[in-house]
Amino acid sequence: MSLKIHEKLLKDKVFFNNSKWPHFDLLFKDIKKISKILKKNQTVISLERTNLYGGSSLFAPYFEKKNFISIDCISEKLLKRGQYNKKLLTDKNIIKNKSQYQFNYKRIKLKNEIANCVMIPNLMHHIDDPDLILKKAYKLLKNNGYIYIFEPLVRELHQIPEDYGRFTPFSFKNKLEKIGFKNFKYELIGGPFTCMYYYFNQTLEYLPKEIKSKYIKSTNIKFEKILNLEKKFNKNLIRKNSQSPMAFSIFATK
Repeated sequence: MSLKIHEKLLKDKVFFNNSKWPHFDLLFKDIKKISKILKKNQTVISLERTNLYGGSSLFAPYFEKKNFISIDCISEKLLKRGQYNKKLLTDKNIIKNKSQYQFNYKRIKLKNEIANCVMIPNLMHHIDDPDLILKKAYKLLKNNGYIYIFEPLVRELHQIPEDYGRFTPFSFKNKLEKIGFKNFKYELIGGPFTCMYYYFNQTLEYLPKEIKSKYIKSTNIKFEKILNLEKKFNKNLIRKNSQSPMAFSIFATK
């Protein structure tokens, strides 16, 4: 099975990079970067919500020659609601990887200092104790190992009640430094136009079908036009210290 096809399916049917949520481009870019940096047989631990996807990590296929460990962070209550993207899970082109796997980030049954990298992709807003998960990540890392976090800044309340907060890169910097992390680096993605488009699409979910089609035609908001506006007008002309990113990612070392 092809990793390129696997990635295309994720972008088209899970993260919608090419239709409404382009900020996830940063996540895929970073995941591929981490895969290239890690050497063969080095250990990467990914804290995800794998049970929503049939118990299979979406990102494991990028680390085929690495020691990949997935730790599921979904609660038992949310698990009872069922899995996401059932049609996607049955697609033969999705690479399913259930190599090493554990459940519940609060009771990690792994030795300390075994990981070269700990990834927390698109997860922290569903964690009820963010300080605890960051401390556990620190313990799992070898000296000079690094943590990677990807988080949205703009989201509706979702998967209620298990949506616990929105963070900024600077709030994470404070948390990470208090635990002992250093060499903090972050990257922002998106702007006011993609933020607007995100909520435009969320608005459509509230409309009945017959009204929705009329609304789309009358507004004439095109994804490509939004991206062009974002590239052309990417600086706040009124307030110097103000930005409107959709998401951000963080790297920090132990």
